[in-house]
Parts: sequence; C-alpha cells; structure tokens
Amino acid sequence: MSERAERPAPEPEPVRFFGTGWVDRGTGYWLRRVGVGLGALLAAALGAVLMRLGVQGVFISAAGALVDTLLVVAVAVCTCVAAIRTWNLLSRGRSALTGWMADDRSVAPMLVIGCVGVLVAYFLRSLLEAPGEGEKRARYELAVAAHARRRTPVATGTGARRRRR
Repeated sequence: MSERAERPAPEPEPVRFFGTGWVDRGTGYWLRRVGVGLGALLAAALGAVLMRLGVQGVFISAAGALVDTLLVVAVAVCTCVAAIRTWNLLSRGRSALTGWMADDRSVAPMLVIGCVGVLVAYFLRSLLEAPGEGEKRARYELAVAAHARRRTPVATGTGARRRRR
C-alpha cells in the first residue's frame, strides 16, 4: 500500500456562461458560444447607440470644436484601451495585466466609457473560443499532466544492487 494518499484528479474551473462544458466541448457548447457572441454583439450595438446619443448631446450644446474633438478622441481612446485590456484578460488571464491596467479601480472609468470596446472584444473572443477558455484550458492541462506524473511510479533501481549495512 502506498504511504501517501492518492490525490484526486484535478477539476476544471468553470467559465462564465459555459460551466465546465468547455473541457470536452460537449453538450450545448457551440450553441452557448453563438449565444454569447450574438449577445455581446447586440449589447455592443446598444452601447454604441447610447454612446452616440451622449456625444450627440454635447455636439448639440455647441460647446465648440475643441470640446467636440476632445470628446471624440477621449471616447475612442477609452474604447481602444478597454478592448485591448479585455482581450488580454480573456486570452491570457489576469496575470497578463501589469501596471495600471491590472488595477481595476484605476481602469474602471475607462471601461465604462469604453464599454463598446469591451463588448466587441468579448464578441471577437467568442469567435475563437469561449471567452476565458484559453487560459483555463492551459492551467487545467498542466494540472492534469502533473497529476499523471505523480501517479506513475518512478524507477529507482533494483533492490538487488543495494548494499546492506
């Protein structure tokens, strides 16, 4: 009998909207991916309409060309930064974010203004895989490989060659 207790096989982490169905890409995985993608695209379109209404309100106020230009540039920058951060977060996980991008508090206003970028990145990621699946799949496969290595016996040599004291 083994001195150390056998450890159970590693369990996969659930992915939002997919649970653990991403492991074998089984029941309903593809329908969920299509649903998540279409939902993100629909929400991005709705966010774009709302953003346009907000920007249009500033344009109507006739604050001036400088204010209008600064507003458009600010919304564009926030959307791009939010999309890049979301893409990195979904593809490589939180550990890929460094510096000010890793701090949720400092990026929160930018994510709110750039909500369209977040949703578009989520949609594009859902075309490749379940958002967040890549990073979780890599960790799960490493854990399964480590578990398999622990279970295989290690050859330490034959007992006949050992010298007895």
